[in-house]
Amino acid sequence: MNIPFLGKRHADPGTRDPEGIAGLLAECELLRSQASREGVGLDDSPASLERLDQLVPRWRDDEEILPWLGNDAGLYLGTVIVRTVPGAAWGFRADGQPVVRLVSGREFDVVASGQEWAASGAPELSQSYAEVAEE
Repeated sequence: MNIPFLGKRHADPGTRDPEGIAGLLAECELLRSQASREGVGLDDSPASLERLDQLVPRWRDDEEILPWLGNDAGLYLGTVIVRTVPGAAWGFRADGQPVVRLVSGREFDVVASGQEWAASGAPELSQSYAEVAEE
């Protein structure tokens, strides 16, 4: 997910207003809507990732929704990580792709993980979270 409206004037747009950027990335409107229709509330907790993993993946039948839902799933995964893993923060690659930066220095491409989850269910979002949280 390239975020062109953030501009490329700064190497890391997240450093200008990290709370504003985090709020924008946490919206995940399509994912939240789909989850709500299935009776799953998303409270930005690791437990909510487990609830998402249990959803029947009806979106896989809709080629138009699939990439958008995958993008939202990745941003939601990143939101949970940033809010619950000490030292984790949003960052952006040079191409504008949002990533989560961990204390170890590792960059985690949450959008790619979300798209894999939406398309195939693996790895599960809760599993991805657990791997990152262990670092």
